[in-house]
Parts: sequence; C-alpha cells; structure tokens
Amino acid sequence: MITIAKVTIREAARRRILWVLLGLTVVSVALTSWGTGALAGLARSEGTGELEIRIGVSQILILAAFMFSFVLAMTAAFLGAPAIAADLESGIVLALLARPIRRSEYVAGRWLGLVAVVVAYAAASGFLEIGAIGLLTGHYPPEPALAVVFLAAQAVVLLTIALLLGTRLPAIAAGAVCVVLFGLAWMAGVFSGVARAFNADALAAISEATRWLFPSDGLWRGVIYGLEPPLVQIVASGSEIGEANPFYAVAPPPPIYIVWSVIWIAVTLALAAWSLNRREI
Repeated sequence: MITIAKVTIREAARRRILWVLLGLTVVSVALTSWGTGALAGLARSEGTGELEIRIGVSQILILAAFMFSFVLAMTAAFLGAPAIAADLESGIVLALLARPIRRSEYVAGRWLGLVAVVVAYAAASGFLEIGAIGLLTGHYPPEPALAVVFLAAQAVVLLTIALLLGTRLPAIAAGAVCVVLFGLAWMAGVFSGVARAFNADALAAISEATRWLFPSDGLWRGVIYGLEPPLVQIVASGSEIGEANPFYAVAPPPPIYIVWSVIWIAVTLALAAWSLNRREI
C-alpha cells in the first residue's frame, strides 16, 4: 500500500497539469496580494481606519479562498478520477493486481498518495496567499491554520468520491460528476442560509440534509470561520442578511459534523474498494 502511494505521488509529480496549476497559483497569489495591498494603501491614504481596512481585507481573503477551493476541487477531481479509471482502461491494473496485492490495498495506496499531494497543495497555496496578503496589508486572519485544514479536508472529500466514481465510470465522466457535485453542494449551502433567513423550514431542512450527504460545503464554512474577523461575526450574528450570506459563518462546523465527515470519507473509500472488488477486470 505504501509502495503504491509513493508511485502515485511520483506519477502526480510528472503530470503537467499539476505544475501548470502550481504556476497559476503563484501568479494568482501575486496578483491578488498585490491588488489587496494596493487597495489597503489607498484606503490608508484617504484616512480610512484600520478596523475598516481589516474587514475589507478579510472579505477579499475569503473570496480568494473560495477561488482556491474551486481550484482544489478541480485538482482533486481530475487527479482522483483517472487514478483508478485510467489504469482500468489501459489494463495497467492487471499487471499490478497480478502481484500479491489486494484490491483494497491498491485503492488505499492510490488514495494515500493523492491525499498527500492534495493536502500539500492546499497547505502551500493557502499559507502562501494568507502570508502574502498579510505581509502587504499588515492584517492576518484570526485562525489561518484552521482555515487551511478545512480547505484541505474539503479537497479530500472530492478526491475520495472521485476515486469511488473512477472504479465504475471513465475518468472524464467521473471528474465531471465530482465538479457538479461540488457546485450543487455549495448551492445547497446557499439555499440553506437563505431559507433560514426567510423562515422557510422545509427548504432549510432539505438543504441541510444535502450538506450532510455531501459534506464539502459544511467544511467550507470552517474555512470562512477561520478567515472572518471576530467583529464581523459579532455584528452579523443573528442577522437575516448574515445568515443568507454564503461568505459568512457564525461558527465552525460542530464536532459531530467533523466526526461525520471523517466517517463519510472512510465509508466512501471502503465503497471504492468494494466496487473495485466487485468489478470484473
């Protein structure tokens, strides 16, 4: 299993798409941090208070985190989907499984290797963005490590479902389904907040159930909480506008939701191993 994980990491490192994403990430960080720094400098020159500047910087940082969450979702989907599907289509898996390797070990090894790649990318891009904006503006989020952890966890959710779908679907189809699921889960979170703001209990219950069925959006709320200044949380707490805002979180995901997310990932990975075991190769 560890050997397959190491091979998976090497394969990911050889893929051009990963290096292209890394290059685009550096460019994106440079542009967003420069723009945020320029805006903060302009605000100071016009006499804007540091508190208002900090709130503005935090909102830009949350928007940048949302952009990176989408990039991470795409990365996880299109690295995870072909990890097994491409081996099945090319027949490479026949040579691998001819050795004394159980299919569950093969799936777990692929998953471990890709998790290492995705988590490393999430940590590098997240801390680079936070550090660059903080260096140029003088303002840092209250819980940067918490935000990056939830950002990485969100990517692991997408990666795991991509592996499961890749045991049954072609790589492109599995990746596309993952991206659509990510978008639908985010929209469910938006509907949930709007429904609570307008006391639409039935819609809120359906949307909340969706967040438990596919926990990517619930983990995204943890990213927001880690980047949101405490003052914004206090002012917007209990406000209908605050509840309906998809870029606001009054609290991090509760411990039971975090535990459920871990269980969800474990069950989905087990389903991927079971699906491959049941498939004729």
